Amino acid sequence: MKWLANSEVVTKTRIPAHGQILRVSLLASQDTSLSDPRRDCSDGLCGLIKRPSDLYEVLAFHLDRVLGLNRSLPAVARKFNNPLLPYKYTNGAARPIVWWMPDIQHLDDANNDQNSFALGWLQYQSLLQQRCGMADSSAALGIAPCLSVLHTEWAKLALFDFLLQVHDRLDRYCCGFQPDPAEPCMEEMLHDRCRNPAELVLVHILIRGSEPSRLVFIDNAGRPYHPEAKLNFRLLEGIDGFPETAVTVLKSGCLQNMLLKSLYMDQEFWESQGGYQGLRHLLQVINRRGQILLQYIQAHNLTIFKDSSL
Repeated sequence: MKWLANSEVVTKTRIPAHGQILRVSLLASQDTSLSDPRRDCSDGLCGLIKRPSDLYEVLAFHLDRVLGLNRSLPAVARKFNNPLLPYKYTNGAARPIVWWMPDIQHLDDANNDQNSFALGWLQYQSLLQQRCGMADSSAALGIAPCLSVLHTEWAKLALFDFLLQVHDRLDRYCCGFQPDPAEPCMEEMLHDRCRNPAELVLVHILIRGSEPSRLVFIDNAGRPYHPEAKLNFRLLEGIDGFPETAVTVLKSGCLQNMLLKSLYMDQEFWESQGGYQGLRHLLQVINRRGQILLQYIQAHNLTIFKDSSL
């Protein structure tokens, strides 16, 4: 976090098809002669500067750590004044900068490069039933319908996405709630496809080359103020259990205080949200969703599993 917050931006590169995001090399020194963008990023010395509207990625990172999931990439809020950056990046607004993980696997397909796998909704539901890679299942990782991803990873993803109401990964078509006309899934006419589950695909399903059994969570800003009456329970469909550490935190009644303590470490984000008074309602919403999730777990008699060493 300190490195992301304090290192100098020494090079910048635009990300194809993501015009408002810059990938930057970060070094302790301003000496650009020491920097090579490709080498820097392969060495883990790069970050993505995203839009001010993506600032809740910082909240998501802290929630991930507080719950013991450890699947999202480090992110901090930062105001930039580097002359190397375009003016809109240096106009005084705080933006999130997210660590660029060098060994995330991407498909070669230019139209589907935000995935490590081409995965449809029906295949996803099928592999959930197989309990891929678990001791009580004969379904081996990497053998269809299973991917290289351990069964319990999907539960961590579903829990995380439900608390933040991240729809883009598992339900970019808004099939799990009635969307407003201004929703991207309506404007792009994606919602109409909900009638045919065979057409539905998942996005941002990513792994590291070095740890292919673990998911990596990206683009996690979610919808902090999505109304409770429209909570998307489709994100939980097919999930048969949840990780013990995260559930214990939700049951403890300490989630809000744990998040406050963690978020206070990022003073730029803290101040951008108006400090404790500004964050209080936001954290109450997250906590309330946690209580609703606990009710869901009890009502469906779902299991609680021990967190793996991964």
